[in-house]
Amino acid sequence: MPNPLALSLETARRLAVTCQHLAGPRPGGDVDGLRQVLRTLRCLQLDPINVVARSHLLVLWSRVGAYDPAGLDALLWKERWLFEYWAHAASIVLAEDYPIHHVMMRGYPRGESTYAQRVRDWLTANDELRQHVLDRLREAGPLPPGAFEGRVSVAWQSTGWTNGRGVERMLDFLWFQGQIMVAGRAGRTRQWDLAERWLPTWASGAAPLPRREAVSLAAEHALRALGVARAADIERHFIRDRYPGLAEILQELEHSGHVVPAEVEGGPERWYVHRDALGLLDQDWQPRTTLLSPFDNLICDRARTVRLWGFEFRTEMYVPKHKRQYGYYIMPILHGERLVGRLVPRLDRRRGVLEIEGVFPEPGFPGDEASVRAIGAAIAELAAFAGAREVSYADTVSAPWRSSPRSRELPTIAPN
Repeated sequence: MPNPLALSLETARRLAVTCQHLAGPRPGGDVDGLRQVLRTLRCLQLDPINVVARSHLLVLWSRVGAYDPAGLDALLWKERWLFEYWAHAASIVLAEDYPIHHVMMRGYPRGESTYAQRVRDWLTANDELRQHVLDRLREAGPLPPGAFEGRVSVAWQSTGWTNGRGVERMLDFLWFQGQIMVAGRAGRTRQWDLAERWLPTWASGAAPLPRREAVSLAAEHALRALGVARAADIERHFIRDRYPGLAEILQELEHSGHVVPAEVEGGPERWYVHRDALGLLDQDWQPRTTLLSPFDNLICDRARTVRLWGFEFRTEMYVPKHKRQYGYYIMPILHGERLVGRLVPRLDRRRGVLEIEGVFPEPGFPGDEASVRAIGAAIAELAAFAGAREVSYADTVSAPWRSSPRSRELPTIAPN
């Protein structure tokens, strides 16, 4: 076996950022460029928060710059090259990955945990509701949740928003099982249809993958997206917590030459690099500056974010206002290979203004004019993408940031 690659923290960060399409030449903002990014990321987390724009739109913007979200809609709703399913969270995923996700579908709810047994019992008790949903969709789908009768025999009980929402729970569980799919959206309301009617035949007709083969394929996808990762990082990426036998699979991938072991400055852990990414280590470094969604794929694993970047990040949306350290909606600032600070933006759609409530550089950020201008330009690009005509800065934001470029210098493409 060859000796592990020895990577400095800087090199590991650069590899991670480049593999995420956050450095180097930007992919185009057309449909082909979106496909290129999506084939690397494999999933876009969905989140209802819309302070500036929806998270999945921002993840693509950070990588391609200005683009028309209608292209993403075409891939999702017209070509059905994408579909909505559960990856590391509710996400947009690739139809070509259906065999990977089908492993979860055909086993849900798998396991002997208390929750899995509870779901199985609830589904058995509410079989009339299950059949009603499937019959209604077969007759008249696609349909919104309000189109189904609440034929609930045993109420769903929880301490959260799902308490007593029997129809919504049944729709979710049938979705997890792959029996139904999201076939469209009216605002935030999902339209449901039978999976057999929605999925393209080239995806649904693929031969089922053995579980071990699916895990191996998913692990390779995760590692290509991460650039450099430990087994625990892979476990928490893409199809989070659905990698049984990962340690043995990584050994097999290493033996076959698909992955290469590595050591990263700062600790003795075993890391891996996919062979497809090795050529990037010899390429010239082409840094960019951008802003990241709080749910961006680069930082969705908080532990890895701390290990590689020394960047402690958490959202404060559910923190009481008087206890927030930064603000309600926080976007990390990526400058080159470093996470150099946090931005707190808010879009005033009525006035067409992107309001910057705070800019919080990390300790050690030099604050030189070139860096400040690069970050200011990224803020202006964000404003243009979000449909703002102007950027305004709160009085508490220091003068160097307030003098950075304004969004009126850039074209405007407003997200949906």
